[in-house]
Amino acid sequence: MKKWQVAIVMLLAALGSWFTVGTQAQAKTYTIATDTTFAPFEFQAKGGKYKGIDIDILNAISKKENINYKLKAISFGAAVQQLSANQVDGVIAGMNITPERKKTFDFSNAYYTSGVVMAVAKDSKIKQFSQLKGKTVALKTGTAGATYAKSIQNKYGFKIKYFNDSNNMYNDVKVGNSAACFEDYPVMSYGIKNGIALKIVSKQYEAGDYGFAVKKGKNAKLLKKFNAGLKAIKADGQYKKIVDKYLHSSESSLTGETASSRTFIGLFTQNLGTIGSGLWMTLELTVISIILATVMGLALGVLGVMPGKVGPAISSTIIYIFRGMPLMVLAFFIYIGFPDLIGHGFKIPAFIAGMITLMLNEGAYTGAFVKGGFQAVDDGQMEAARSLGLPYWTAMRKVIMPQGIRIMIPSFINQFIITLKDTSILSVIGIVELTQTGTLIIARNFEGFKIWLMIAIIYLVIITLLTWLSNWVQRRIN
Repeated sequence: MKKWQVAIVMLLAALGSWFTVGTQAQAKTYTIATDTTFAPFEFQAKGGKYKGIDIDILNAISKKENINYKLKAISFGAAVQQLSANQVDGVIAGMNITPERKKTFDFSNAYYTSGVVMAVAKDSKIKQFSQLKGKTVALKTGTAGATYAKSIQNKYGFKIKYFNDSNNMYNDVKVGNSAACFEDYPVMSYGIKNGIALKIVSKQYEAGDYGFAVKKGKNAKLLKKFNAGLKAIKADGQYKKIVDKYLHSSESSLTGETASSRTFIGLFTQNLGTIGSGLWMTLELTVISIILATVMGLALGVLGVMPGKVGPAISSTIIYIFRGMPLMVLAFFIYIGFPDLIGHGFKIPAFIAGMITLMLNEGAYTGAFVKGGFQAVDDGQMEAARSLGLPYWTAMRKVIMPQGIRIMIPSFINQFIITLKDTSILSVIGIVELTQTGTLIIARNFEGFKIWLMIAIIYLVIITLLTWLSNWVQRRIN
């Protein structure tokens, strides 16, 4: 073969390789949402890696069908809402296939069949549904257990209390705030075997099928691949191995927990990396949001003291809206409601949505005290500046604003502390900040008291440092 022929062959091979790589790079990556606390179907193991029946089934099917996906662990309620708003492409979270849900979602073939049981505290004397009359029952939002309990509520006369995650539901029963809870049998059985101080007192009721869900009329290709992969892993025995692994293995072999790692120091050391990541996310959100909120607040403050009626009216309206709206509602509106309104597959990343939420909420509060700070400067200061021939904006910039900002500095630091604490609410849209990190760790080891004490100490240390900074600044100003 001549040299020019060799060159052409090599060029064609290179182009083919480039085309293949380019095609692979363009392959769609699906975002699949799952629950955070539904062991043994999904939970975070040692090192922050997610495990469970659902996760392993998804991994096995993805390998069979070459599905590229990114996992997103959030509460079940948030996962369902985000699927409805096209923020995620699918949900695998022990989701029961029901006629009501079929109106909104398309489901895969059933990959697991489960029943519902009632569990009570270990020392409880309740054994029958009839003993629940007048008492409170704890339920997890959106689960088969919640659906079944709701269906028998009128017959047995009990009250209902809802939770977003399993661990808080279990603890509510454990401490006696609720008389019982209803849960899927494999989840309740796994939890009791691994340390939850409850007991099952009923047989299994209302067996239901779990399915992988996509929004109705969307991602038909993904659903088809899931069904094909599910059939394949059942045929080759992988499915049975996955289920047996989680229903019949010890806790330590699945989660990495040992007796020594359950001490306070052991828990802190083992989860240091995970807690550090959550803390960094909290600080990152706080710093960026407070900078943006400060800019927004200064603008609102200046508008609020402008001559005339238009500026103050705009400032007052914006402050009224965003200061009066609950932070969680605002977060859901920006992350789920707004993209759903726009449609056409529009998405907002969770971090950006969280940042905008904090900016608008904290910016409104900042605008209120900035406006108050400018108004606290004696009116004679502006009159004197104008009498010297200074234009209004020059007088504001050189006379009023320096004095007003000096008055406001302690308030700015206090707002920084408030923003830091408010980041915990953003876990509802799937941001894994410090509080959500604690929830994920507890879902694995059920050491609620120790983990929340650890998280509380971290918050208190940071807030104490900021308080010292605030006091130091005030002393310097005085």
